[in-house]
Amino acid sequence: MARFLWLTSHDAQEDEAREGHAQEGHAPGTPAPGTPAPEAHVPESHVPEASAPEAHAPEGHAQDGGVPWAIRISDGPARRGRTSRPLAFPERRNPPGGGLPEYRAARKEGTRAFTLWADPHRGQVFAQVVTKSATRGGPAAYEVLGAVGEPLALVTRRPAMKGGLRTRWTVQQTGSRPAVGFKGRPIWWGVWWLFLPLQLLIVIGSILNGGGDPARTPRRTRWRLDRRIVLDFHSGPGAAFELTVVADWWDDRVAASLVALLDSHGGWLGSQWDAAER
Repeated sequence: MARFLWLTSHDAQEDEAREGHAQEGHAPGTPAPGTPAPEAHVPESHVPEASAPEAHAPEGHAQDGGVPWAIRISDGPARRGRTSRPLAFPERRNPPGGGLPEYRAARKEGTRAFTLWADPHRGQVFAQVVTKSATRGGPAAYEVLGAVGEPLALVTRRPAMKGGLRTRWTVQQTGSRPAVGFKGRPIWWGVWWLFLPLQLLIVIGSILNGGGDPARTPRRTRWRLDRRIVLDFHSGPGAAFELTVVADWWDDRVAASLVALLDSHGGWLGSQWDAAER
């Protein structure tokens, strides 16, 4: 059965309570039942260091204030009245001894570092995302780790115009072959570039007048394995994008980490949750 994941502010969960009581789901840290993942050799470079990165609340965040973001999961597509429950609570991990300014500086080089908590009060780690390699404006590789640092997946991002016309995302879950997806459909990229001059006028108008809502770059991304769609990142509830986990062998920890990564690369016309003040 397909699962649907999306990022939302934790404050908005009270508003989403109208969707119904949370359904029982898979236990944190366990993959969904179903057919086994396709077997493949896991690269040796994928093995992390012996000690897991220390997870802690970012400097400047109130320890008892709770994590302000949540990734929710549902067994049904976006519609009025669907039930959902919080799956993980993502939080940026500031550089050692640094704060938000230092994190923003590092992310410009392609670096990302998150802790996904199992609860909003940071009682238990659900998953972790660390940067394996990154270059400013170039490719980046991110490792998804479990609570104690065990490798769960390797996610790579190759920006547009760096060997291809569209941004390429590759997700390789441990023990399976890589699934490859390209950001945006070619036809919508053509439309977006056609109206780019109008978008620039809207951006200028929004700066001068405090209004206007420029369109984001095309974001829909479909990952395929053996020509079958196994993941689909598309428009979801409200202005949010959601990830449809089509294949049931994906680990929920990997899927949630991918949502956090995708929404941290929203594009130059979008805002990113991990760079926010909160």
